Amino acid sequence: MEITLDHVNSALTPVGLLGLGGFNIMPDDGVPDFTNGSSLVLVGNAGPDMWQAFSSSGFNKKDPAPLDDWTRRVLNDITQGLSRQFDVAVTPLYPFSGPPYMPFQRWAARSGAVHPTPIGPMIHNIYGMWHAYRGALVIGASFEMDETRESTNPCQSCIDKPCLTSCPVDAFSIDGYDVPACLDLLEKQPDGECFSSGCVARKACPVGRDYIYEKPQARFHMEKFLNAHR
Repeated sequence: MEITLDHVNSALTPVGLLGLGGFNIMPDDGVPDFTNGSSLVLVGNAGPDMWQAFSSSGFNKKDPAPLDDWTRRVLNDITQGLSRQFDVAVTPLYPFSGPPYMPFQRWAARSGAVHPTPIGPMIHNIYGMWHAYRGALVIGASFEMDETRESTNPCQSCIDKPCLTSCPVDAFSIDGYDVPACLDLLEKQPDGECFSSGCVARKACPVGRDYIYEKPQARFHMEKFLNAHR
């Protein structure tokens, strides 16, 4: 039996992960050690499903990168299971392994499933900005990538662009992202809305509101973001 994208997604679902696009690999895609006829499937999360699986795993809160460690463990297991079941080469790649780091943002754009936004994070037509890439699977097979066909950037039809006007410290503008202003707010207001329930500017986006992270998940990511810049 040949492996399909449905098989990949079925293997990811129990741990709250999902396929977030992909493509049949070309030499200039920057995918290491691929063979002709291979595909890359981006793996990530949207909404609370992954958080529920991760937070119930009993991770060590003193671990500096518990989500990365969990991701590596579950994706390595999934990779081995798919490889054995379908007798096909499956190799996991991770955005946090490096340097050098894998060009995940370029791969995301290459998939046609996401688009740039005025505030930085890529936007998905369904999940909005409430998705993230946790890894990628390089699979020794070619797929029909119907579900990852190119979509229209919803930001192009968004007239008000509330993401640019909702930040309490105006950290986002057409000129870029004022990281120091954002960090200063998080430092001074550890119980504020941005820290406790997620970036206000991201939450202002009307796309993908059903997938907004729950408070514990949002705070976890905000704490990691702040600690990374201390």
